[in-house]
Amino acid sequence: MQSVLAPHKNTYRRMPAVSTPLNHDRIAKLLEIEWQRFLDDTGGNRAESTEARITTPLGVTSSFQYWDPYPLSIKSASGAYVTDVQGRQLLDLSMGFGGMLVGHLNPDVMKALREATDIGTLFVTPSPIARDAAERMCRRFGLDMLRFTNSGTESTMYALRVARAYTGRMGVVKVEGGYHGSYDEFTVSTKPPLDKIGAADNPTPYVPLGVNGDDVLVVPFNDADALERMFKVNGHDIACFIVEPVLENIGICLPDEGYLERVRELCTQYGVVLIFDEVKTGLTAGPQGAAQRLGVEPDLATFAKSIGGGVPVAAFGGKRKFMEAVVDGRMPHFGTFNGNPLSLAGVHAVDEIATPEALESAEAFNMQALNRIGDIIDEYHLPAHTVGFGVKGCITWATTPTRNYRDYKAEDMLVAELSWLWALNRGIKTPPGQDDQWLISFAHKQTEIDLVVDNFRELATALRG
Repeated sequence: MQSVLAPHKNTYRRMPAVSTPLNHDRIAKLLEIEWQRFLDDTGGNRAESTEARITTPLGVTSSFQYWDPYPLSIKSASGAYVTDVQGRQLLDLSMGFGGMLVGHLNPDVMKALREATDIGTLFVTPSPIARDAAERMCRRFGLDMLRFTNSGTESTMYALRVARAYTGRMGVVKVEGGYHGSYDEFTVSTKPPLDKIGAADNPTPYVPLGVNGDDVLVVPFNDADALERMFKVNGHDIACFIVEPVLENIGICLPDEGYLERVRELCTQYGVVLIFDEVKTGLTAGPQGAAQRLGVEPDLATFAKSIGGGVPVAAFGGKRKFMEAVVDGRMPHFGTFNGNPLSLAGVHAVDEIATPEALESAEAFNMQALNRIGDIIDEYHLPAHTVGFGVKGCITWATTPTRNYRDYKAEDMLVAELSWLWALNRGIKTPPGQDDQWLISFAHKQTEIDLVVDNFRELATALRG
């Protein structure tokens, strides 16, 4: 579905018809009330977090899982819901950032995993199940060749190495604010402080402490002219340009009409390998991923999260001439757990489940949520708008489109925090703040959409007093 204000085909953006400013004193007061409610209602989670911190930094297994004063600790999940350590059931709108596209404990996935345990969980050899999974992935996403890994970070790291091996160059260009995992080069300018990154049209790379980012250059998203200037000066040193076709680390940041097409032209012109990071998009963008939905073909692509039904699995692949760098040994690719039978059973199951019809149904529910929330935004004249891509959606607290990282930093983060916390305190779990987006999985139905919309209406009423 496409809004008349969408910047690119097969995307969705609905801007507010009329908006009036919010009372930030009221927002601050509501936040105070909601944080106290959180503390009062989540004592069991506080106790679990305190104990976990003894042996695990911040009490979490990945730093993004933490928020101050402490995160919720989940002990079980099923369908569209999770249950915390206190036994409270919450509607899950995060769904593992796409990893649980088919729903928690999807019966078809669980059946495939149980059957896999009967034949073996690790061979460290070639296997028909690996060949079958690779064939399925190549056929679905339009790839010539593919290798499996265990995480999105591994996949982007190896895609970069393929590009370097193919071109003989070391330079990397990435988008300011873009997230591509925790490999050193890709942590440069992921969420940089504004006072350290220079002009918007010529960003200064921000290199976090302890990171080797000497070969990394940074450009704004949706600015093909800036990319062309970068290539003209440094093209002879640049191996690749890596980008999410839709940025999903700063809400949902959509490409302008013609931007990706121009990126494709420039990469071809300067002999730069174009890598699409589809770790977060992938199947959440549609049956064949974001590249095919948006009509732009990369040289290499990376996948994770949605392809495995909740098991750790990822992949990188693309055109044969680039992947030949793995074949001839220019870029050796190793990993004991790569393509293990258990993970690939998840890939097989998801490929069977994620039919065009199933994805179309989930997207229809997402579009319903986006449009109904858009109606509430208009009714209450809220300074916000809705954005969607595939089965993902978000509320952006701004009256102008977010086209890049600088726009994202100008959004109203205070009300974004309130929106997240308001939902959490009423049994709806979304990623914290304005950074990520909700996901409508195959397990979300009309009841869940109604809960989301009704919750937002309550928030709108509270914001306007």
